[in-house]
Formats: sequence, structure tokens, C-alpha cells
Amino acid sequence: MSARKLLFIVNPRSGKGLIKSHLADIIDIMIKAGFSVTVHLTQSQKDAMNITIKEAANYERIVCSGGDGTLDEVVSGMMLTDKKCPIGYIPAGSTNDFGSSLGIDKDMIRAAQTSVSDRLFACDIGKFNSDAFVYVAAFGIFTEVSYQTSQDLKNVLGHAAYIIEGAKQLRDIPHFRMQVEYDGNVLYDEFIFGMVTNSKSVGGFKGIIPGDISLNDGVFEVTLVKTPKNPIELNEILAFLTGIINDSEMVYSFQTHSIKLTSLAEVPWTLDGEYGGSHTCVLIENAHNALELVVE
Repeated sequence: MSARKLLFIVNPRSGKGLIKSHLADIIDIMIKAGFSVTVHLTQSQKDAMNITIKEAANYERIVCSGGDGTLDEVVSGMMLTDKKCPIGYIPAGSTNDFGSSLGIDKDMIRAAQTSVSDRLFACDIGKFNSDAFVYVAAFGIFTEVSYQTSQDLKNVLGHAAYIIEGAKQLRDIPHFRMQVEYDGNVLYDEFIFGMVTNSKSVGGFKGIIPGDISLNDGVFEVTLVKTPKNPIELNEILAFLTGIINDSEMVYSFQTHSIKLTSLAEVPWTLDGEYGGSHTCVLIENAHNALELVVE
């Protein structure tokens, strides 16, 4: 019986480049699991997405190693292909929210062993206009941080990089007036932050989204934070986001399978921590059980 073909897409810069010292061991694990392995080192942004679109039909499995942005590119590429194959993930980034949500080990060798297993998980994927995301689409304060912070600074400082950059923005919090439509409801309000998520943690912090989170229930968790008018309201928002209080009139929190957000001014978005463009109208839909991911 011929070996199954596996494409291993590696972001060599992600997470201080630690993957480089483990490459031989990881490839050995893949070969011993019965795969014929082709390695592709990403050369630039969107390279992982483009190689996935081009090659997915030729492989039985694609495994990627990098941060959530690398996984996002592979998933986005797979969503644009006719022939889908299972995706394995070896986390190597500074945050790795989605790997944590899937229960994938942060240890690269153990994650590599998981990536070649036959335990597949049919996962919901986000459709964002003509794009796709794995676990979070967001706008507002702290979201520009992740793509404005250089890769090197992310590597050196980790979460501190996000916090440092975010603190700089607190002096002049941007806000966006939006109409929000979901499940027959219409909201019209001004927001400093919003996120549509399919993850048990965001930004490396767990518990921001209350309740039981399922990654394949056909719905997203939505959090929309209103613009505070004074320090008391700002403190209430921070208390809610950090879990000190369970409810706040400053925050809309709900689940939905589809949401449309419209604004007069263009709003910059991030998709899985990477810049997702500026938009005046965004339709986000849950593609239920769209792709198979390899899990522990």
C-alpha cells in the first residue's frame, strides 16, 4: 500500500523560530505514521493560503505549523477548494488561542503526534464577506494591536506586546457607530470593540466569553462593547471583560449563526489576529462543520 501524501506547511519565523530545531523529529513522526511528506516553508504573507489552494487536491492531509495566522491562511485556502482534506496543526506562535481550544498540546512533538492521528473533528468555520476565519473576527480597541505589532516584538514580548500597544491606544479610544442585525434583532449603537468568536479563549485569555463554548454547534459567540462616557463605565467594561462581574449594560453578549454589521465610516477588522481589511458592511456567517481538523 502506498504512503498517504502529506503537505507540511511551516512558518519558520513564528514563535521565535523554535520549529527549526524540531523539524527532523516532526518529519520522522509523520513518516512513521505512514505519510509521504512534502515540506513547504512559507515565504510571505498569504503564501500558506495560496499553496493550500494550489495543492490541497493532491494530498490526503495538510499539516501547518505557525501561529493562529498561519492556521487561518490554510483554513481560508481550504475553504476555497473543491476537494477538502483534514488539517493538522502544530502550534508555534505567541498566542495559539485556537490550538488551546482544540486541546492541542503546546509541546511541538506531542502536537506533531496528534497531527498524524485519525481523530478528526468537524469544525465550524467563519465566513466573513468573501473571506474566512477560524476563531475570531474583531474590530476596535486592541484589535489593531496584533497586526500593528511587529513579528519580532510579538516573539520577544508575547502577550506583553499586545498589552503595551493597547495601553497606548487608551488615550484616544476609537469608536464606531454601527447597525447590527441578527436573528430578527436590530441594534444601533456606538462601540469601541466587537468580536465574533468560535473559541474558548481570545488573546490567550480564557473566560472572556461566558458559558459553555462548542466549536461545532453552528453558532458564534458575539461580544459588543459600548463606548464608555466616563471612567466609571470604562471600569465596568474592564471588570466584565476580566470576569470580575458577570453582566454589564455596557456590553451586548449573545449567540447567533449569522450577523450583519453596517457603518457609515470604514471599520478596520482583524481575522484571527491578522488584518482583515476595512469595511462599511460585513456579513458574518457560520459554516457549520465545514472542515475537518485533526485533534487529540
